[in-house]
Amino acid sequence: LSSFPGNIIGSGIFISPKGVLEHTGSVGLALIIWVLGGGVAALGSLCYAELGVTIPKSGGDYSYVTEIFGGLAGFLLLWSAVLIMYPTSLAVIALTFSNYVLQPVFPNCIPPYNASRILSMVCLLLLTWVNSSSVRWATRIQDIFTAGKLLALALIIIVGFIQIFKGNYEELTPSNAFNFWMTPSVGHLALAFLQGSFAFSGWNFLNYVTEELVDPRRQNLPRAIFISIPLVTFVYTFTNIAYFTAMSPQELLSSNAVAVTFGEKLLGYFSWVMPVSVALSTFGGINGYLFTSSRLCFSGAREGHLPSLLAMIHVKHCTPIPALLVCCLATLIIMLVGDTYTLINYVSFINYLCYGVTIIGLIVLRWKKPKIFRPIKVNLLIPITYLAFWAFLLIFSLYSEPVVCGVGLIIILTGVPVFFLGVYWRNKPKCV
Repeated sequence: LSSFPGNIIGSGIFISPKGVLEHTGSVGLALIIWVLGGGVAALGSLCYAELGVTIPKSGGDYSYVTEIFGGLAGFLLLWSAVLIMYPTSLAVIALTFSNYVLQPVFPNCIPPYNASRILSMVCLLLLTWVNSSSVRWATRIQDIFTAGKLLALALIIIVGFIQIFKGNYEELTPSNAFNFWMTPSVGHLALAFLQGSFAFSGWNFLNYVTEELVDPRRQNLPRAIFISIPLVTFVYTFTNIAYFTAMSPQELLSSNAVAVTFGEKLLGYFSWVMPVSVALSTFGGINGYLFTSSRLCFSGAREGHLPSLLAMIHVKHCTPIPALLVCCLATLIIMLVGDTYTLINYVSFINYLCYGVTIIGLIVLRWKKPKIFRPIKVNLLIPITYLAFWAFLLIFSLYSEPVVCGVGLIIILTGVPVFFLGVYWRNKPKCV
């Protein structure tokens, strides 16, 4: 219960509000999207809870898809995670870090492109070096910098409540909240969900600890989900409500660092607290993603699904340096090819694609092995409802952003020849 919301709440809440508002066209609809995003995350979490205790293997989605659909499907999920999901998430968080650090330096304009990219790269290279040098340093950074996001969000929500008690909630009244400056299409709503879903990513984290539950049959896992997801949804929704007590929608859309603008308007002399807190949060987020993604590379290589080089660790430091360097290089490349909000659409589309395939696996497993022991068994309407939403989201995202989503699909499919060449072909010459 304590680790679940802590893993979900991250830098996404400082990035996504602008993207959600941009695609919804009104304050009221944006807030509805945030609430519905929490509901969808809860449905997905319950499905993953059943899979986690039915297939008690480490590796999460990768292990479930490999077990149910075979090696090719599992490899493609790993391939997309290593090449797209983790590097793109890292790039988004690193760019957010640089924007929040630079915003006070450039208060009246967007920070220069080159300055933002260079600072993001320096931060990424520094943390890659830290993770390569010492596991202890990496975990200590994570512990210390987690406090940054909690401080920033608590401060925003408390100040927001004070503003409401003072009567400063004009933008939240029904007449203003649903005053649309554009009419959102179904495609716009799908993109708004993708932007919001980036902030909720991490809801499948508990699947890495299901083996350690004392008694899953007592429904400890669903209980954690039913408490944690509403808690996160409350924090996200009220953070956005707080923003609108200080800013008009147009001010929020024109801001390159929403929390900094909020702090400048309401915190006065203490406005410096906001960029510092968010910078700490995103710095810790980069460190956490580097730590996790390098271990996924290491795990895939150890299973024979990636080159054996990536399963090597440093003799003295016991760190997976080759895997860290691959993650760092992939992130640097992605950082140069897109802006923050396009990258969020990119990674969220691929994330949802993988989530949906995994939950389809739950239904397939019910059909293939109906008598297997399931300590947790959700009502079949839960995965069906999730998959209906999943299909809507993917179809209209593909329609609205065909290039971004299409490139993601193509990159995933490039894994097919790689799988047959590198994994399936057992008797290949040593040079290959």
